Amino acid sequence: MTHPMENGASAAQIALSTLAPGFADPVHDTQAVFRTLLDALARPGTTGLIEHVLPASRAGGAHHSRAELAALAALLTLCDYSTPVWLAQPDPALASALRFHTGAPLVDAAQEAAFAYIHDANELPELAQFALGTAESPEHSVTLLIRVEALTGGTPVVLSGPGIEHTATIAPVGLPEHFWRERAGLAPLFPCGIDCYLVCGHALIGLPRTTHAIHAANATHAEVN
Repeated sequence: MTHPMENGASAAQIALSTLAPGFADPVHDTQAVFRTLLDALARPGTTGLIEHVLPASRAGGAHHSRAELAALAALLTLCDYSTPVWLAQPDPALASALRFHTGAPLVDAAQEAAFAYIHDANELPELAQFALGTAESPEHSVTLLIRVEALTGGTPVVLSGPGIEHTATIAPVGLPEHFWRERAGLAPLFPCGIDCYLVCGHALIGLPRTTHAIHAANATHAEVN
């Protein structure tokens, strides 16, 4: 949630004049974004839209984050002092915004993260490098926000599982092939696993760990490999 950071030493490293802005209306905006994020995971394969928040964050300038609007809004909503964040690619403006607006610590190791933002999906590490939770505490796992080139127009992938009446089909562009293969490999570890959001601009798709994904061409045969 949005709040000033109390750690004076860390705050001193943040130049307010170059800080990426937070929500204009923190209470209303965080509630609206949170509902969108919950709905995306509850109904995998549907596209959620995050609009009318962070209007100034998309303004040009060297000190504004490269992060997609949906990813930035999600991180500002979900993160706090207890949720370490890992950025796959350096983004000083995003790092400063997260420290100031949420108090979230930035970590150097992917395995330490509760949330991770991957701006370049081609540099997505192996999923096994992230926290998967434990049988006793499956919630102690990472949530990935992965930027893709587009949410439509790619190779169709058929989804099934909780929240999907029969099947749903998505076709994101820009995900590395190993993502689907490694994600399928985590299925036997349930309830451990990874929840994901694919983000592009102000839109996102949720992929909870309970969702099975197979290429459309192989939908009657085997999981993506």
